Amino acid sequence: MKKTALSLLAFIIHMTCQAQNFDLIPLGIYGGEQEDNLSAYLVGAPKDNTFICLDAGTVNTGIRKAIQMNSLSGPEETILKDQIKGYFISHGHLDHLSGLIINSPADSKKDIFAISPVIQILQNHYFITDTWINFADQGQKPMLGKYHYNELKEGTEIPATQTSFFITGYELSHVNPYKSSAALVRRDDHYLLYLGDTGADRIEKSEQLNKLWERIAPLVKKKQLNTIMIEVSFPNSQPEHLLFGHLTPNLLLEELEKLKEKTGQKNLQGLNIVVTHRKPTKDNPEIIKKELLENNPLKVNYIFPEQGKKISLP
Repeated sequence: MKKTALSLLAFIIHMTCQAQNFDLIPLGIYGGEQEDNLSAYLVGAPKDNTFICLDAGTVNTGIRKAIQMNSLSGPEETILKDQIKGYFISHGHLDHLSGLIINSPADSKKDIFAISPVIQILQNHYFITDTWINFADQGQKPMLGKYHYNELKEGTEIPATQTSFFITGYELSHVNPYKSSAALVRRDDHYLLYLGDTGADRIEKSEQLNKLWERIAPLVKKKQLNTIMIEVSFPNSQPEHLLFGHLTPNLLLEELEKLKEKTGQKNLQGLNIVVTHRKPTKDNPEIIKKELLENNPLKVNYIFPEQGKKISLP
């Protein structure tokens, strides 16, 4: 009887650890060229229809694709206005925010989460009369007040209103000293980490990724963080001096090895790595996929998102 009870307890613990805590719906997956499929990921809770959009390179086309694939339900307008509750914008490059800008006239009031340098870019270069108009509540007049800026300060968690999520921002280096950022998303005691564009510390002459690995290592060890979304823009054939603040498969492995030093290899086995921002030039996406899968000594679980196709994550 005692043995049966222990077996049941072990099964319950296993099922709890495997429970699905996040739904991820890619609205766009690439890092340039295909303007209808650029970096944007909806993250929501299972059986809920409220989302935070992690970057917003492509929005409306991605919504339509997700409806076609039964990943989202409802009219496009309702999803845009009512189900997307806010945007995290990692940095100021167009392939990460053009969907937000172009869809702003049809959008509803909501929050934008970003580090201070990114907010300044939005205020000074995009939401201005010369390029668009100011749909936010700060910056150049006239201000339409549709979007409210929420500044993310290093390591400080803030709530994403009207959702069950909390967001913590961390700076990244994307051609040093240009700043990109990462969002650590929490729901209850579970975490998902999303990185905007980033170069490797060695090439960027930076410590930003190392600091981030130090922060998340305890969460990985406790199995509270099971998914990292990180870019791999180029195949290994890309010369390091032509990376422009991006990663290759080898450089991602170089960084994951540093994370392993803080977690131990056993704790990295099976960690979900969602590969974002592959450059769609020629056969690059398939080459990157092949190179990652063929050299995986850490035994992480690589996931290659498809536009509109929902991914359930622990």
